[in-house]
Amino acid sequence: MHQREMVAVYDTTLRDGAQGSGVSFSLEDKLQVTRRLAQLGVAYVEGGWPSSNPKDAEYFRLCRRMDLGETRLAAFGSTRRAGKKASEDGSLRGILAAETGVGTIVGKSSAFQVREVLGVSLEENLRMIEESVEFLNREGLEVFFDAEHFFDGFREDPDYAILTLRAAEAGGASGLVLCDTRGGSLPWQVVKAIVRVRDICRVPLGIHAHNDGGLAVANTLVAVRKGVAQVQGTVNGYGERCGNANLCSVIPNLELKQGVRCLPEGRLAQLASLAHFVSEMANLPADESQPFVGANAFTHKAGLHVGAVLKTPTAYEHVDPATVGGRRRVPVSELSGKSNLLYKAREAGLELDKESPSTTRLLEKIKELEHQGYQFEGAEASFELLARKILGVHQTLFQAEEYRVLVERKGGIGVEATVKVRVGELVFHTAAEGNGPVNALDNALRKALLDSFPQLNKIRLADYKVRVLEGKDGTGARVRVLIESSDEHGHWNTVGVSTDILEASWLALVDSLEYGLGLR
Repeated sequence: MHQREMVAVYDTTLRDGAQGSGVSFSLEDKLQVTRRLAQLGVAYVEGGWPSSNPKDAEYFRLCRRMDLGETRLAAFGSTRRAGKKASEDGSLRGILAAETGVGTIVGKSSAFQVREVLGVSLEENLRMIEESVEFLNREGLEVFFDAEHFFDGFREDPDYAILTLRAAEAGGASGLVLCDTRGGSLPWQVVKAIVRVRDICRVPLGIHAHNDGGLAVANTLVAVRKGVAQVQGTVNGYGERCGNANLCSVIPNLELKQGVRCLPEGRLAQLASLAHFVSEMANLPADESQPFVGANAFTHKAGLHVGAVLKTPTAYEHVDPATVGGRRRVPVSELSGKSNLLYKAREAGLELDKESPSTTRLLEKIKELEHQGYQFEGAEASFELLARKILGVHQTLFQAEEYRVLVERKGGIGVEATVKVRVGELVFHTAAEGNGPVNALDNALRKALLDSFPQLNKIRLADYKVRVLEGKDGTGARVRVLIESSDEHGHWNTVGVSTDILEASWLALVDSLEYGLGLR
């Protein structure tokens, strides 16, 4: 595909993205995210608003010690206050104090917003914009003007909206960023405004779209088609209300679909891991159905689809998962056909014959277990163990024969678990305490197996989830337990189901250790 000049990616996850509900970045989080964004190779990282809080001011101070390669750090602020000199304005002084070399100023470009929200005259707003940009420009900064509410303002009073851009241009702005602040613009409205502006303004244009209408990515893509040189957005689309343009969709769509280079060569494959990392730093669950980078982005569940993907992946995949650092997944479930089993078996190094009776038995067993409440989509280690057992190729390392849990409350809660485990001809009967029943079971099981399998020390329980399957049955309901375990090589997931939460936990726990010891 023909490649044209690069479009600059301006990431505002740490400022605009941090305004999203539930998003919380500590100072160390912000520093780590900055490093990862620099590794990805975005052109600009907007680190925060230095004059608004001490954490952002400290962040910029610490960033001076960091090597960000070609990535430039930007400090954010607003135009000077009405009736105040730019040189005396705290927001603008804060941008200078950040010592980033790049300053981004937000100012009103909607006549309605100027009159009704800012409460100043239209003429004063133009002076505020020009003098603020001029002040930072005179101090040697690269200055971007974020034209807030631009597309709304353009529809209301296009002449005034353009005057705000001309004011920033007159002040020496390096770029004019057209903002769909309320996120309600439609793609053809964005196109109409950009076509008008690019014929008037000489300074390069950018786009900053919010997602209130679900069109932030679409509006960003059409803006690039009409010649904007900078795209702003956030990782995972984080941001106030419905979020910002999701760079995890914008970047691959531009690079893979529009032939527009956004990142240095070879960096796009970091995108999926970056998306997961930032969700961890934001303390939010990863969106598994997120395009390109979600765990389900290249997941094929229906047997018909899997059969086609086995022949040619492009039958149901619009891009190669590896290009964005993703991977193809084929879960097995009650909806599965034999094609799913063939694919999953191949991933596990097992050879299955589609017409073999054992393949049919495996499929029937999966459907039977899923009817009971099992779910193998998120427990692929349990699926592999089940497949190996039915195919007769599983090597049993140990047999977990019995367990007992004693919970006693005397001034506090004491928990003790006893387990009986067979390893070959040897029988181990051990007990251990824990801070809860499942922890006590885990400790006792490990104690029984450690002498025979010292590598057990490297396996840890990373996550534990319980799901009630039939709420109408109250405390007698069936529960599903999912356990995630890890070692130095990676993670794996196992499942157990029972009306007894301890039994479900025991089944998932035994599978987890058996898989970790025998199949890693």
